[in-house]
Amino acid sequence: MKTKLRSLTIAVLVLATTTTFAQKKEIKTSESTINWTGKKVTGSHTGTLDISKGFLIFDGENITGGEFIVDMTTLTVTDLETGKGKEKLEGHLNSDDFFGTTNHKNAKLTILRSSKVNGKHKIAGDLTIKGKTNLIYFDLVVTKNIASTTLNVDRTKYDIKYGSGSFFDNLGDKAINDEFELTVNLKM
Repeated sequence: MKTKLRSLTIAVLVLATTTTFAQKKEIKTSESTINWTGKKVTGSHTGTLDISKGFLIFDGENITGGEFIVDMTTLTVTDLETGKGKEKLEGHLNSDDFFGTTNHKNAKLTILRSSKVNGKHKIAGDLTIKGKTNLIYFDLVVTKNIASTTLNVDRTKYDIKYGSGSFFDNLGDKAINDEFELTVNLKM
């Protein structure tokens, strides 16, 4: 009986020391940032967006899931001043020509899978903007309690075609790049 109890105890200890448990880490939204850059033939514009809520799920050092909700109504232009085009551009970006924030207040990223290669997490996830969902891939670097990435999003996949040279001819210097860049820093 003692031998069986000792064997069971050893088995439980081995299992406990080799098994990792999923850990959900909530994002500190007030300390996290999303900066965007949109480019066109004649220049670029920059701005910010706020994260409403989000989390990453870790199994040891590996990311196994996560979800982020971005409040699209917080879209702000940072490279223009008030009274010098800022309000006009923000209004246009919030309109149906772009993000249609009246009807689509949130964007969402759901992490589907991840693998760790050379210290970076190779993420595959579903990104939903304007009610349209597409698979997106990007690298995420996690150091201590910060996860960061820079990724490009093809806006035309989300039915945002305004000023796209891929869909309209003769735009000349009015053409807007199909991709916009997001630089994301998440504090956990």
